[in-house]
Amino acid sequence: MASHIREPIISVLGHVDHGKTSILDYIRSSVIASREAGGITQHIGATDIPFDVIERICGGAVSQDKITIPIRGLLFVDTPGHEAFSNLRKRGGSVADLAILVIDINEGPKPQTLESMQILKQYGTPFVIAANKIDRISGWMDKKDPKNQNPDTLRDYNNKLYKLIGDLGMMGYDCDTFDNINDFSKTVAVVPVSAITGQGIKELMMMLIGLAQTYLKDGLKVSIDEPAKGTILEVKESRGLGTTLDAIIYDGVIRVNDSIVVAARQPIVTKVKALLRPMALDEMRDPRKRFTSSDEIVAACGIKIVANDLENALSGGPVYVGGKELVETVKREIGEVEFNREHSGVIVKADTLGSLEALIKILENEGITVKKGSMGKVSKQDIIEACAVSNESRYEGVVMAFNAPILQDAQTLAKDCQIPILSSNIVYRILEDYQQWVKTSKEQDRKELVKCVATPARLMVMPDHIFRQSKPAIVGVKVEAGTLHAGCRLMGEDARICGRLKAIQSGGKSVEKAESGEEVAISVEDAVVGRHFDAQDLLYTFISEMEMQRLANEDMSEQERQVLLEIKRVKKKK
Repeated sequence: MASHIREPIISVLGHVDHGKTSILDYIRSSVIASREAGGITQHIGATDIPFDVIERICGGAVSQDKITIPIRGLLFVDTPGHEAFSNLRKRGGSVADLAILVIDINEGPKPQTLESMQILKQYGTPFVIAANKIDRISGWMDKKDPKNQNPDTLRDYNNKLYKLIGDLGMMGYDCDTFDNINDFSKTVAVVPVSAITGQGIKELMMMLIGLAQTYLKDGLKVSIDEPAKGTILEVKESRGLGTTLDAIIYDGVIRVNDSIVVAARQPIVTKVKALLRPMALDEMRDPRKRFTSSDEIVAACGIKIVANDLENALSGGPVYVGGKELVETVKREIGEVEFNREHSGVIVKADTLGSLEALIKILENEGITVKKGSMGKVSKQDIIEACAVSNESRYEGVVMAFNAPILQDAQTLAKDCQIPILSSNIVYRILEDYQQWVKTSKEQDRKELVKCVATPARLMVMPDHIFRQSKPAIVGVKVEAGTLHAGCRLMGEDARICGRLKAIQSGGKSVEKAESGEEVAISVEDAVVGRHFDAQDLLYTFISEMEMQRLANEDMSEQERQVLLEIKRVKKKK
């Protein structure tokens, strides 16, 4: 079986405006500046930098005869951001072999920095940190390396660099400057760079080559006569072509007229009509020459796939060369990420399969149970399911939406049912918003509980009105005397506490209280019908000694005073 060593696939991640694209632009422009015709190959969503160009950038510090893995170059995925990285998924891991995490040395880690690190950690992707924008440090001189800056600038530079390393340490990551590290398997390398002046880019490239030698070994060997495997970066409407796929092919070969299976809720089996790649960068300014057609593409490569019936394809999902025999395989892959489980938990929506997978992993690592994970817009059905969860588990009755639009009827229903929709394009903001909501809700519940002093009431569980036995128990009752308030505890005639009265409903609507003579439905937390009480049992509100003292000073009806005496006698018997 014929094979070759493909280029390592490198993704660039980091917080907005920290310079992800600028670093790639500098690397590309250095290639163009070298005036090497064909020195760069432009792919859809990726840029291929040949090894001889890397040798020039590194000034001879890297050469083929000094490395153990004879790689052809580096393939940079130039759709930066953790969302794009999440879409670089394959079963059991990421298509990206290595990553650059870009952090502005002047601003330090931001929410998307932490998020990116978490996602890299989950996928087990080795990475190097580019501490960018050193040129923004006051007094910085472009032509000099850090150690030769003036004393004040050097002091400022060192303070910012080691504060960054300290901040990352507080997040649980052992980092140090690349020239201080002996074991790169235990410590994450930090390379100070400037995407404007190019300082540090040479060292960054050297680190990537070094990481490839350390971690990738046989992982870069791909077959060139086996059917291709790829992942969908984006599903696009292209003028004159219809719906197309931007994809990264990471193994095998794909040819025009090949049958392919494409990820969708019902996997698509179709045929390749065309394989397109952009021209070299210096020709991309002319839109008439933007793409060139290829009959055959060998991994690793970013390509645009033209085929029929791609409208429902899923970004972040697989695309495989093959026929109907692969449909079940693709279904299983999607089913591992999209699911609806029996147990309670939060409802999660995302725009792509990769983003959904990343969000669910982060939530579950934080101990948050996910009931349902799916792609697409937040719908009315999602709110209905969250409402059902809320009845069982109050603090899990939420919808989390990552880059997912919210339909108007879903917003209306969520407002009516008091179901929070936590929406953001930053995973950690959703997580923080959820944790804050839980904290605030628990505080409010405690305040309501403290405010609610139980009033004396006697009620009877009506026969044939057991609607639910537990979690919570829901039964119909008749209030025989007194006033029943939501939030109070209930006890039986043996003075044993049955549970807490969670809610009262009358005529299908929630009410705060029920008066003597009323027949209502109640939900009781921590109670099991048949164990704590049964049909025709008498129940009383449980009133503590402190509450009794307080009620003694309150105006009560004669009926309420009589019920209070009954409650005292029941408790005294015990």
